[in-house]
Amino acid sequence: MSSAHTRSTVALITGGSRGVGRDTALRLAQDGTDVVITYRSHPGEAHAVVAELRALGRKAEALHLDVADLTSFPAFTAALRAALRTTWDRADLDHLVNNAGHGSLVPFAEVTEADFDHLMNVHLKGVFFLTQQLLPLLRDGGRIVNVSSALTRFSNPGMSAYAIMKAGVEMLTRYLALELGPRGITANAVAPGATATDFAGGYAGSPQGREAIAGITALGRTGEPGDIGGVISALLDDRTGWITGQRVEASGGALL
Repeated sequence: MSSAHTRSTVALITGGSRGVGRDTALRLAQDGTDVVITYRSHPGEAHAVVAELRALGRKAEALHLDVADLTSFPAFTAALRAALRTTWDRADLDHLVNNAGHGSLVPFAEVTEADFDHLMNVHLKGVFFLTQQLLPLLRDGGRIVNVSSALTRFSNPGMSAYAIMKAGVEMLTRYLALELGPRGITANAVAPGATATDFAGGYAGSPQGREAIAGITALGRTGEPGDIGGVISALLDDRTGWITGQRVEASGGALL
């Protein structure tokens, strides 16, 4: 059997130091995938995740990345190439998960241009150009998963700027699926509903938030990070390779 059939599967997850990114990394490791995570401002948390991944028997690395700073992408790509060469003795990735982001709960009338631009740089422009930058490293037959939001299906006051960036990500996902299809690369968007993380101040995980969300959700509870990590992991599995260009909502049936 050739080494191409025995080498480890490697996934890159942006924003992997906590929340959905962390749980996705752990789920992938449990499923036998090695992981590179990125972090922006919490190196201690990122390296703790790496330690957890290695304790599960997987190889793992953490790299610094600010997805809002496009000028940093060439240096990040060089660091990623070095990590792949040193840790895995390879020059490519199997999977890219564009997860890094933040919430912003601001009424439409109060959104500033600075608010708008930062959300756009992180959630849309950063995703677009980071994916473009990493295309030479993504192997033919690989997978891309972009993290969107259930807020592209229903509306919640104060989330207008954030939601329209995620709507753009979903359209980008369709174009990635179409234009990368000849390389056998699939692209899908996972749209989480309210999830108990520190997103937008951590409301979904608070007692009040959990009660309110349970009342509008078919499965009767707030989502947990592992609920989303499981969906992302499933879309990276070989058995779901015929799914591409799709928006997969993981909200427990919110506002049906």
